[in-house]
Amino acid sequence: MQYTCRYASPLGGILLAADEVGLTGLWFEGQKYFAKLLDKEREERETPCLAEAARWLDIYFAGREPDFDVPLHFMGTAFQNEVWGILRTIPYGKTMTYGEIAKQIAERRGLARMSAQAVGGAVGHNEISIIVPCHRVVGTSGSLTGYAGGIDKKIKLLTLEKADMRSLFVPKKGTAL
Repeated sequence: MQYTCRYASPLGGILLAADEVGLTGLWFEGQKYFAKLLDKEREERETPCLAEAARWLDIYFAGREPDFDVPLHFMGTAFQNEVWGILRTIPYGKTMTYGEIAKQIAERRGLARMSAQAVGGAVGHNEISIIVPCHRVVGTSGSLTGYAGGIDKKIKLLTLEKADMRSLFVPKKGTAL
């Protein structure tokens, strides 16, 4: 059984979802892939996990790095879960490229290389936005490529974290917008 509650962030409404294991979703209302893996049968009520996620978000949106983890329950493929686990290692206020993540996975698996595009697909389908910081992933050239919540939100999240944005840019065209 999944449980949901709403969170009012400075960037817009957020839907939180959790089950008995941990947080299963955190989506900006109206974002791409909104609540894609949310159970049809669910109950709207605040659970201890959802309350902990809201407390984490309160600290985060106050401009501070939360000093605790929220229990998470990834519900993707093994590859997606591996990518999302790497996202969790990106430090607050820092960025990493899709290629760097692909290189880490290739090294872990003993492969010569891994597709950055495959990594991009997994990053784009991250169900637990912000806490699993997919907004910290950028293109190799510094392109602020697509973010399911919108590039404007990606910029605001990185700015909130005081990330060095000098070498980053919004692409003028492409599928990542």
